Amino acid sequence: MNEEQTRFLYEVGDFLERKIDDRMERSGISVPVIGKKAKKMTWYKVPVEDGMSGDGSEYHVYLKKGRSKNLCIFFSGGGLAWDEYTAARPVTAGKMAAHMPNFYWSNLRPVTQFMNINIGITENKSRRNPFDAWNFLIISYSTGDLHVGDSELIYRAEDGTENVLHFHGYKNFRAAMDICAWFFEKPSRILIAGCSAGAFAVPALAGEIADDFYPDVDDITLFSDSGQFIFDKWRETVFEKWNCPKHIGDAVCTDNITVDWYRNLHARYGSRFRYLYASSVHDYLLSAYYNETVSGHYESNEHVREVFFAQLRIMIEELMDIEPEYGFFINNWKNLLLSRGGTIHTAVREPYFYLHHKEGKSMAEWLHDAVNGNIYSVGLDLLGLQRSASKPGANPF
Repeated sequence: MNEEQTRFLYEVGDFLERKIDDRMERSGISVPVIGKKAKKMTWYKVPVEDGMSGDGSEYHVYLKKGRSKNLCIFFSGGGLAWDEYTAARPVTAGKMAAHMPNFYWSNLRPVTQFMNINIGITENKSRRNPFDAWNFLIISYSTGDLHVGDSELIYRAEDGTENVLHFHGYKNFRAAMDICAWFFEKPSRILIAGCSAGAFAVPALAGEIADDFYPDVDDITLFSDSGQFIFDKWRETVFEKWNCPKHIGDAVCTDNITVDWYRNLHARYGSRFRYLYASSVHDYLLSAYYNETVSGHYESNEHVREVFFAQLRIMIEELMDIEPEYGFFINNWKNLLLSRGGTIHTAVREPYFYLHHKEGKSMAEWLHDAVNGNIYSVGLDLLGLQRSASKPGANPF
């Protein structure tokens, strides 16, 4: 793609995003801000007074009061920034359209609502969604720090101006959980889930959720969808760039931060939690992030996707070693418009949530079975792996 084509796609993407933002603000598509009374089965935006997005703008979460006593706490994704170069390249629709480097969402502009609610597991008033009646807190994400940062990073933007990236993910998380505990005092069951950057946050922060906010809840399931990023500077990043709290950062000791956090969590809590992980086999987006760190090219190609596949196979085996009853959902689904020769990135908060795997189960069915105590794996054969774990069967409850 030449420079003229790149510029054209960039301008088209940004134009469309501005139109969508404007339409949402004028047409009432945006969900209402919560008031004194919240109707059941309705999504609300909840401003977080002490919260802050990466660019210094406002921060909010999303909340829905369901018809059951079950609660889903969902960590949103949205990329990450690990140095001054990535900090200077936040996501815009124009950069995505033009395939230009774009690493994290730096604010919660109107279009991000579509990423957070009314899709996949957050689909509302939907007969096909087994989690429809659940209560939900969506912990939005716009700080580039996997929800665990507590610092500021000064960087020089692409236009040469000096800017600040506010790594306030951890403060936002704690404030969001205060809101959650106020609205949902005594859930009977909790699902702590996350996709992309939120998938990393699940093992990093699940212990705090259980101990500090819901110590009396015994039925807790953890689910990370697409949290693989092999990087040899994780420890430097969490402490020197993000100023991650010590009790979280100390567990980081290898190039796989997700495995580090799950290993540490399991050592502390063992079978208090159920453990689940999902991924596609050649994730087009995570392979591009990995390629950026090893070659300086933010792109996915056949070679780096095969590297991703090999890394995923090792990661799944490591998670199996941590917890023999770990449940996995592995897919090879493609999106011809987005995946650029690879496979999709995340499914839990996408239409793919309801797509049936070749083994006969959708992710929605698999996850519903798991939170009800029937844990099994789907798609391990795609990685050349197998296990003698629980088999898919009828919901025991």
